[in-house]
Amino acid sequence: MKSIFFVLTISMVALKFPMQNPLTNASSKVNFQENKDSEIMMETSSIYDFTLNDIDGKPVDLAKYKGKKLLLVNVASKCGYTPQYAELQELYEAYKGKLTILAFPANNFGGQEPGSSEDIKSFCSENYGISFPIFEKISVKGVDKHPLYRWLSDKKLNGWNNEEPSWNFCKYFINEEGELVKFFPSAVKPMDSEIIKLINA
Repeated sequence: MKSIFFVLTISMVALKFPMQNPLTNASSKVNFQENKDSEIMMETSSIYDFTLNDIDGKPVDLAKYKGKKLLLVNVASKCGYTPQYAELQELYEAYKGKLTILAFPANNFGGQEPGSSEDIKSFCSENYGISFPIFEKISVKGVDKHPLYRWLSDKKLNGWNNEEPSWNFCKYFINEEGELVKFFPSAVKPMDSEIIKLINA
């Protein structure tokens, strides 16, 4: 009789306080976070909704570039495409009234941007005399991709493009209305005729 009572008591406790599977619980938390991130991104419908730190650690609201054409480039200091910095500076100087170039150092490809913000700033200044805006290092690919680059590479967010950077110095062209209009792979040089055409359009 005592043993029957003990079994019934244990069963009632189990019903009241069900054991949680830690793996299932962890998975639920991950899914919840992913859903939460997705909801946040779905609310971000414009490039002007983003704020990022510049190379000096100061926040920059991209809304300040409303009405300007933008060329966003993921850059690196130790890449075969690094000499494109010179042409980017040339492009910036030639079309300063029409175009702003925004450079985003990233270490996603071959570990080719290992330096600190100070290292990157010095490298760009001393070797190429860069005067266009450079931002703090971010991730442009993978699970830790920055929300800005998620917007640039997800057609549900930007309207048409799913292509993310395949290497350093990929380029995204934004028009005056903040719309993504073109993706250029690394091999397309900054002074390419198609980029010039978009600037002058």
